Amino acid sequence: MDEALQQIAEAAARNWTMTLMCTVAMVYVVFSAVASMVKSSNREKTRREIAAYIAEGALTPEHGERLMKAGKSTHDA
Repeated sequence: MDEALQQIAEAAARNWTMTLMCTVAMVYVVFSAVASMVKSSNREKTRREIAAYIAEGALTPEHGERLMKAGKSTHDA
């Protein structure tokens, strides 16, 4: 009887651990996706603002192009 209870307790502990690990993984994936969306949204907003400055004549197209290329990392495509 004690051995059966011990096996049940061990199985419950394994299931709890697996559930916790999966939850942590899912939270990481969600936060990574949100961070990526925010980064992409901010990048696009900046590109639109630079384009607006070029359109109103406050920036030259060459300067705008340099601004858009500035700060690109090796991870940006």
